[in-house]
Amino acid sequence: MIIAAADGSSLSNPGPAGWAWYISDDIWAAGGWPHGTNNMGELMAVLDLLQSTAHVDEPLRILCDSQYVINSLTKWMPGWKRRGWKKGDGKPVLNVDLMKELDEALKDREVEFEWVKGHAGHAMNEAADARARAAAEAYQQKQPVDAGPGFPDSPTQPARQQEFTPKNVDEEPDLFSFDAPEEPQSATPGSASARTKAWLLRLTGELLSEEVRTDPEQLKDLLHHDFVAHSVDGEVITRDHGAWEPTSQDFDVLSVDEYAEGLVGMRWIHHADGERLRYSLWQKLPGGWKLRFAQVTRKP
Repeated sequence: MIIAAADGSSLSNPGPAGWAWYISDDIWAAGGWPHGTNNMGELMAVLDLLQSTAHVDEPLRILCDSQYVINSLTKWMPGWKRRGWKKGDGKPVLNVDLMKELDEALKDREVEFEWVKGHAGHAMNEAADARARAAAEAYQQKQPVDAGPGFPDSPTQPARQQEFTPKNVDEEPDLFSFDAPEEPQSATPGSASARTKAWLLRLTGELLSEEVRTDPEQLKDLLHHDFVAHSVDGEVITRDHGAWEPTSQDFDVLSVDEYAEGLVGMRWIHHADGERLRYSLWQKLPGGWKLRFAQVTRKP
């Protein structure tokens, strides 16, 4: 069995991005783009690994620290394909070009995925992470990328050697990269701009999606480092526990108000949990919007 780690990196997410897979110091590969997301890097690392080992008749175990990648390729892809590459909420699948290539590369392959915790000292994961970040930094500094030795005797032309240009990176950003110049503030004092409202509605919908709710690492990535929440029963929930219980995306927004620059509160009703009222306090940081505080109360 071939055992390999695959990882991605994006310095600004989206921004200069890299990807890498690693088997040993003599067998690894890396690449990237001037502009891409972390999830794109994670997916490309797996795609290149599959293409590079297509000539080898051995099972492949891929170590990933991204449950988004694992769930996409092992759970969600069949449903996306049945719906014409649409998610359950009818929205287009993110990174669909990469997903289609991965679907093709996985055919007739004996592949298993294993989740490993990132940045936790796992030797192979750390090696892949270092190479992916080095590729992203090379694009940032406009320096040549060390593509690595690749896989021995690979007759295919892997993805890193193709003119693969990410499409619609800004139009379809990473789930946790909703950061863009704000529109001028509304004339109504205290009211958030239309642009801010659009971001937070989209983020809330994604936060309630199956992809994020079943991936603790992605969920935690959206939360402020000082995040705290109060449940309907008064329980205090910290960042280590996440923000939401499994539920649906059926909600209506009551108001979105800006208290200070980059500090916005949203009041909304979540219909799936007994018409409960929710309050979310979002803060805009250099890495994007982060959920700082949440509270749930029963509707009067």
